[in-house]
Amino acid sequence: MEPIRTTTREERQSLLEAAGYNLFAVPAEAILIDLLTDSGTAAMSTAQWAAVMRGDESYAGSPSFTRFRESVQAIFGFRHVIPTHQGRAAERILFTVMCKRGDVVPNNAHFDTTRANCEFAGAEAVDLPVPEAAQPALVHPFKGNMDVAGLERLIAEAGPARVPLVMLTITNNSGGGQPVSMENIRAVRAVCGKHGIPLYLDACRFAENAHFIRLREPGYANRPARQIAREMFSHADGCTMSAKKDGMANIGGFLCTNDDALAQQEKNLLILTEGFPTYGGLSGRDLEAIAVGLNEALEEDYLNYRIASTAYLGNHIARAGVPIVQPPGGHAIYIDARAFLPHLPIEQFPGVALAIELYLEGGIRSCEIGTLMLGRHAKMDLVRLAIPRRVYTQSHIDYVVEIILGVFAHREGIRGVELTYEAPFLRHFTARFRRLEAP
Repeated sequence: MEPIRTTTREERQSLLEAAGYNLFAVPAEAILIDLLTDSGTAAMSTAQWAAVMRGDESYAGSPSFTRFRESVQAIFGFRHVIPTHQGRAAERILFTVMCKRGDVVPNNAHFDTTRANCEFAGAEAVDLPVPEAAQPALVHPFKGNMDVAGLERLIAEAGPARVPLVMLTITNNSGGGQPVSMENIRAVRAVCGKHGIPLYLDACRFAENAHFIRLREPGYANRPARQIAREMFSHADGCTMSAKKDGMANIGGFLCTNDDALAQQEKNLLILTEGFPTYGGLSGRDLEAIAVGLNEALEEDYLNYRIASTAYLGNHIARAGVPIVQPPGGHAIYIDARAFLPHLPIEQFPGVALAIELYLEGGIRSCEIGTLMLGRHAKMDLVRLAIPRRVYTQSHIDYVVEIILGVFAHREGIRGVELTYEAPFLRHFTARFRRLEAP
């Protein structure tokens, strides 16, 4: 439990001005409902807290690592499990070891740190979503799928030697939290196998993706999420994972592979920058929390509630005319800011403008996923309302609905913004803005 305090609109205006209108820079105690991210913001269970109490902090060979590794292997099935302090560390190690300048890495859609780590290693990050993914209002069961024909063309053009790996992000965060079908995973695997290219899954929300497969893909309705997840990973050569999502933990991640030689290289780099391979930058108590949380994320009652409660928010605002990415995703609802604010040109960052207005109106913090975060790669301007796991009640979500509808009612008067500062990488974290005059 933690106290939350209300603020006045005048206070929120002052806080935004001091933060350069970047919600990442607003103090957490000034946020009423925090939907900035679902990463590391979950409430841990009593079973996780009990496991924390037996965390063993030995530098090498901790039994906490043994329990962590066994939990990961039981679900994911990979031979090597390399702990990291969070998902982006796993991405950095993976791309540093596997990529070189001039390489090309296809993905259904790289998220922010994935793209940045790939490009920092000198490779080109290429998004290959299916065409349906670029149509927010279109209802399609698996808008997270990769364009398999596009993958074939890219490999033919670049040459297999320039493609060190292919990634699939499950669920597809940049594209609205949309799932990837088992059929698509198999098809991508077949292409990779034909060309001798490893397939890696960005597995942050693997349990939610498995649940969507059960709900929407023929032949899976009566199969448990754990079994579906194991099948997903059986088609891959490895994965990266932020355990701050479907690991139900506040920190942590890991990198998996079945390649012995590759694993050794990755462990060598891990020792240089993260820690010894049996802790990887994490405390023993963090390893214990993840070991329990991964299993809790696959519980059927939890998944049923998680997906239904997210859809509750999306369906309520959509019925009132608010344009969202359809159908509702698993971890978040994405408002289509371009359709919400058609009077704002893309260069005035409609997603940022809408996120600012939601905070001003009701103290709600959200996250822009569009022109600011993705730059020239942005096909849409979205505002993500990411729901922390096991934190907010229906009454909190009803308040969010009320605020969104209030903003929607006066949307014509919302002003755009322009950048006054941007960093060369991951600019959305530290950018600063000024608000433009009213249209």
